[in-house]
Amino acid sequence: MGKPTGFLDYDREVSRDIDPKERITNFNEFHVCLSKERQQLQGARCMECGVPFCQSGMMLMGMASGCPLHNLVPEWNDLVYRGNWDQAYERLIKTNNFPEFTSRVCPALCEKACTCGLHDEPVSVRENEHGVIENAYEKGLAAAKTPKTRTGKKVAVIGSGPSGLAAADQLNKRGHLVTVYERDDRVGGLLMYGIPNMKLEKQIIERKVNIMKEEGITFLTGVNIGKDEKAADILKNYDAVVLACGAKNPRDINAPGRDAKGIYFAVDFLAQTTKSLLDSGLKDRKYVSAKGKHVVIIGGGDTGNDCVGTSIRHGAKSVTQLEMMPKAPDERAENNPWPEWPKVCKTDYGQEEAIALYGHDPRIYTTTVKEFLKDKNGNLKGIITVKLESKKDEKTGRFMMVPVEGTEKRIDADLVLIAAGFLGTENYITDDFGVKLNARTNVDTEQGSYKTNVNKVFTAGDMHRGQSLVVWAIREGREAAKEVDEALMGYSYLSVQ
Repeated sequence: MGKPTGFLDYDREVSRDIDPKERITNFNEFHVCLSKERQQLQGARCMECGVPFCQSGMMLMGMASGCPLHNLVPEWNDLVYRGNWDQAYERLIKTNNFPEFTSRVCPALCEKACTCGLHDEPVSVRENEHGVIENAYEKGLAAAKTPKTRTGKKVAVIGSGPSGLAAADQLNKRGHLVTVYERDDRVGGLLMYGIPNMKLEKQIIERKVNIMKEEGITFLTGVNIGKDEKAADILKNYDAVVLACGAKNPRDINAPGRDAKGIYFAVDFLAQTTKSLLDSGLKDRKYVSAKGKHVVIIGGGDTGNDCVGTSIRHGAKSVTQLEMMPKAPDERAENNPWPEWPKVCKTDYGQEEAIALYGHDPRIYTTTVKEFLKDKNGNLKGIITVKLESKKDEKTGRFMMVPVEGTEKRIDADLVLIAAGFLGTENYITDDFGVKLNARTNVDTEQGSYKTNVNKVFTAGDMHRGQSLVVWAIREGREAAKEVDEALMGYSYLSVQ
């Protein structure tokens, strides 16, 4: 695969990022991609490693190693190196319905498990994927391909995030008549209103959705199943239903002063900004603005980082990000060997921008909010933080982060964004369909299955597995589609890997 000595002959090279102080002036994607010729040299770095961990998608120590979609990484890297971009695209879409999304927002589990990365820099798999899919669009290879025959079976997909879109795409390819219901005004779920525009420009989603429409999928937006239309009507009108509504029930922070004006959930903050940006270029002011404010973000994950980058683009006076856990090491620890997911400190784009603008990393580790401070009008004016330490709970034997008395500190805050994760799916739709939930408030199914306790009803994505990555959502959508197809037809030739 690739050039036998490519990993020795060529250094890893990735796209150049626009300078932080320049890119924060807009909400555009900020990567300057390599030329096709230079990208082909990156394909050459894919070595004949014998066992391609990059495509394994296995769980090691509770973490994913390699691509959950089992993308045929060595194959299309070799084709990229040889300049056979068309064939590379055909191999890529065998396992991945949406490489235009994953090549932008996936944390590249494939690269973290790359054998080349054991002693050197890994192959730039995600950027090679980006080159392949964008070349396919440029040459017309990604155009609509309408199914030649129809089965007459009707399937409703509730939710248009990555799992719902993947299930719809697969079922439509099989020839079923698919209708996707989305409660928001635009298709895409968290791809549209959860991930900021600078990470995934929304015309990229619309480009693919328009193709899916040409291929025969019906999209109904602004329809909130469980409220606008009842589950009983959906079950009566369709042969199967796939629930792919995500896990959008946000985890709250219960501390004194929580009712202060100026505290919002991160997902609402991000969604409002994106909607206003798309509707009016932010001119309608229908969003929570961070302009001129001291912003505190509670949560250190991807959503927290997105809030940092978005607040900076609003014109925040300062940005502070609180993380409950200690700072991860800068390099792999001995007890975290390859090909496990590397538990190392990651400075993402938002933190890079904060460092460039404010002169320091916005993150404060092992810290949480003890109290929200209000003025006489109930407006947020600050927070009291407290340091945390890890202690073993004598009853459960589990280690927990607990407050350290005497470490309280006051921080000015006009705006607090809670990015503390999610607690599962929203109850109104699961109650309406009558599906059972598990202990984690996700829709319950048998192990390895996507069928719920309700006849004809299946589930996939975050609604099924809990908050996770786009690549896992796509895999779940593909696997759920195959199970639906088998239930409808008695057999299935849909591929899941």
